[in-house]
Amino acid sequence: MIRDPKDLKRYNASERANHWVVGISFILLALSGLAFFHPAFFPLTQLFGGPVWARILHPYIGVLMALAFLVIFLRFSHLNRITAADKAWLAKAKNMVDGNDHDMPEQGKYNGGQKVMFWALAMCMLLMALSGVAIWRAWFGFDITLVRLGAVVHAAAGAVMIALIMVHVYAAIWVKGTIRAMWYGTVTRAWARQHHRGWYRQMTGK
Repeated sequence: MIRDPKDLKRYNASERANHWVVGISFILLALSGLAFFHPAFFPLTQLFGGPVWARILHPYIGVLMALAFLVIFLRFSHLNRITAADKAWLAKAKNMVDGNDHDMPEQGKYNGGQKVMFWALAMCMLLMALSGVAIWRAWFGFDITLVRLGAVVHAAAGAVMIALIMVHVYAAIWVKGTIRAMWYGTVTRAWARQHHRGWYRQMTGK
């Protein structure tokens, strides 16, 4: 792909690698988690070498995703603080969904929708990590009542997280020019000016 040298740098290589570690880990966890959740999905365990290996690998992949997500959280949480401009953006989000995004309030590197997504995923990740520890009986021996509660919370948080990631992926595909930011680290100036005018002005001084 030929890229304009005037394109704006949105993510460096380390940030993109961090994102893909979380993304790939999530896919593996979702597949193995669904296999444990309902018999209809049980054949998915074959992707991991069978049910025994799926059961063994699932929590360790979960630890990897939690640590990688923690790095993302530490890197980007300060950029995801909700501001008055974000609230104004969220109030007009229906216009964005309808394809009329020309009059949306000016946004920085992330818009209000992306910030809400960030905090929702962070909350799910926290619940998944805590409940995952509670039900990891190979290493921990919590009371059975806590284990049962943890199993419910883990399943519920996992379902919400799957739904959120589906929205995240759909939005990245729907807003043309977004995916290249995670492949190559850059976006066009036209994309930045259209979707993140505040960030565009910060990067270009215009």
